[in-house]
Amino acid sequence: MKLLHVRANHFKNCSNGFEIDFVARSKKTAEDKEYELQQIADGLYVYNTIAFVGKNASGKTSAVELLDACFSILGEFRMEAKPYNYDQLELLIDFYYEDYIYRYETTLRNSDSIGSKAVFTAQRIQRKRYYKSNIKELYSVEGFLDVEISGELPEDTSDIFFILKKKQVRAIYFDSFGKGTDTYRLLFAFLKDFNIPDRILSKVITIFDENISDLQKLDDHNYKMSFGGMERLVSDKELLYHLSSGTTKGMLLYILVVASIQNGFDLIVDEIENHFHKTLVENMLSLYKDKSVNKKNATLIFTTHYCELLDLFNRQDNIFITKADEKVQLTNMYSDYAVRPELLKSRQFYNNVFQTAVNYEELMCLKKELKK
Repeated sequence: MKLLHVRANHFKNCSNGFEIDFVARSKKTAEDKEYELQQIADGLYVYNTIAFVGKNASGKTSAVELLDACFSILGEFRMEAKPYNYDQLELLIDFYYEDYIYRYETTLRNSDSIGSKAVFTAQRIQRKRYYKSNIKELYSVEGFLDVEISGELPEDTSDIFFILKKKQVRAIYFDSFGKGTDTYRLLFAFLKDFNIPDRILSKVITIFDENISDLQKLDDHNYKMSFGGMERLVSDKELLYHLSSGTTKGMLLYILVVASIQNGFDLIVDEIENHFHKTLVENMLSLYKDKSVNKKNATLIFTTHYCELLDLFNRQDNIFITKADEKVQLTNMYSDYAVRPELLKSRQFYNNVFQTAVNYEELMCLKKELKK
């Protein structure tokens, strides 16, 4: 299963018809096919990496939270305990599965009777067989036929269950807030759930702090740490105090990267550069671009303020730009702007080609105010 396309109405402060398309649109060079793209069917290419960029408060987080919602439905067949309201959210989700393009539509509503879970209403599932010759009409209504659903589910469970049938991690969302002491509990839970060997954790830890050679869990709140050639018993609170925020967050994120790549699910990261050196982020991107490492077609989806990271992208159609006026709008660097591909993408951002630059006049107004 691979998510191809999402369209939403009434999601947070996003404009109606808010749309994200993951199918490659521009010309596909041999180099792109090797490093930038993954072929999930004959002639059907999606991206190894996808970036959302824009000013602060421009809607980058809203875009990836929408994807998180869709992946929850596709993987868990339900939505619950999300940090946003999904009452009256209208969704259209197109995905590829076993030679077919499926289209799922629903309207969600809240229900006090089931707490924070979403109720699925007005559900409709259609499908059409995928043919390379029809790639340009991929989302056209022509050819879609209704899928008959036989059986009933609880109102908080999506009919997608009848198609995909088995719960499966389709994506994990990593936000920018941090988990505090829960980070270490989650870290070891992911190691267990995804069968990641201890030696991988040791290598990951050393990337962030070369003085630490090993970390072992004793119970939910206590750990054994090998530091500077000596072993120390520490609580989770002591560990949080001892390690830098970058090390704590980096260990968890890199283990999620390993789990994503080894199991083939997508990883969504909000503010990927938060607490990290640019080289560490570049390394993450390179892992997803390397087919000898990323053997199961995982995709890294992230938001960033580091425009320089975009210079690592050979393509433009996997870069989305968010803007917020009264509503959040989403544009695409390839389809919505006439930018020559040979130009540095970071330079275009600094030249304000996409109207994403920081308001210099407001900064100067603040400076003048502070001089008074």
